[in-house]
Amino acid sequence: MGRLFGTDGVRGVANADLTAELALGLSVAAAHVLAEVGTFGGHRPTAVVGRDPRASGEFLEAAVVAGLASAGVDVLRVGVLPTPAVAYLTGALGADLGVMLSASHNAMPDNGIKFFARGGHKLPDDLEDRIEATYLENTNLSGPPWERPTGAGVGRVRTYDEGFDRYVAHLIGVLPNRLDGLKIVLDEAHGAAARVSPEAFARAGAEVVTIGAEPDGLNINDGCGSTHLGLLKTSVVEHGADFGIAHDGDADRCLAVDAAGNEIDGDQILAVLALAMREAGTLRGDAVVGTVMSNLGFKIAMEREGIHLVQTAVGDRYVLESMKEHGYALGGEQSGHVIVLDHATTGDGTLTGLLLAARVAATGRSLADLASVMDRLPQVLINVPDVDKARVHTSAELATAVAEAEHELGSAGRALLRPSGTEPLVRVMVEAADIEQARAVAGRLADVVKSALG
Repeated sequence: MGRLFGTDGVRGVANADLTAELALGLSVAAAHVLAEVGTFGGHRPTAVVGRDPRASGEFLEAAVVAGLASAGVDVLRVGVLPTPAVAYLTGALGADLGVMLSASHNAMPDNGIKFFARGGHKLPDDLEDRIEATYLENTNLSGPPWERPTGAGVGRVRTYDEGFDRYVAHLIGVLPNRLDGLKIVLDEAHGAAARVSPEAFARAGAEVVTIGAEPDGLNINDGCGSTHLGLLKTSVVEHGADFGIAHDGDADRCLAVDAAGNEIDGDQILAVLALAMREAGTLRGDAVVGTVMSNLGFKIAMEREGIHLVQTAVGDRYVLESMKEHGYALGGEQSGHVIVLDHATTGDGTLTGLLLAARVAATGRSLADLASVMDRLPQVLINVPDVDKARVHTSAELATAVAEAEHELGSAGRALLRPSGTEPLVRVMVEAADIEQARAVAGRLADVVKSALG
């Protein structure tokens, strides 16, 4: 059996891989492990539980709430809210644990469970390992039975409707200036931010046009949102908007589209925010944290501006770890996970979009002009499914293929293979000064991956 926890919690097809029994068991295990390590401080613990609009989230939420309450944890159900809202509320309410049910950008049949520790921070790998081990021991009857509170010791469950307004007020309070005069199209991916994001942008003064804001439990990420920008590009041009913002299903990502319908990716957003924060004196260490997938053009631009780019493994948890370890204020991924650590403990798509809009409003410059601080080198990404992703870094055949590709690309390009942390596939990324060369090299590498790992 493989590790249950990936780079972003436990994720899989709801009611097949991720069952009610698993959700309940992991929740009980999390409560016991966090109690054992002293996270609860000996007092009666409280957990914040939220979800995205997926239909499967309804029964999975019930299972998680039941598991926590059965372990003596009081539960605040905040309902459908973005992942960063659950993280924020976990910290703001002084809760001991946060739980978010979402599969982020994945298709509707998938779902996931993500745990947050006190303060709204993601659990470290060692605690996830302990939770998983405790769950498996209890499931296999190989460990001591769980202690089960009775009577007044069981957890109490209540709905916390105030979470929506409290989170929106937090977002508005972070903004350095208002957004009056801007017309913005928001694509909510029929996801968790369908109410939050339009409300926040409107309260900040923007004229808002919304698309993908009618979740029915089945249409999340379906042809819209940050993984499908076509609808947003069309809408921005049709409405004559200044720009557009796209979130994913749980709204921890933000991508943008300029007035002409051109995509503005996470690297470009980071570049714009890095310069804004340095100007404001809040870019600690004059550094920004990215990943090995960051576009080479981003690195070149930051070096030119005197800003150091620190690169980590792919995954916003690794970006966050580097930021916390070294005290950096800004980090993120090309995919649109952007972390502004002074105001959020995880990627926050709505906050990122608001700060980007605030920069446009404050400078009077277009988003395209601001984003032109960096030139994106052509980058080709190919996902290779149905292969043994665990052998990516041990295959001699793949190592040879990558070395040959990098020799061909020279100093103006690079090649990278990595296993997905959330899906059963290997990602092939090639960067080059010429797009046709990048496509050709990426295609050859993808073929090698299929033959070597298939």
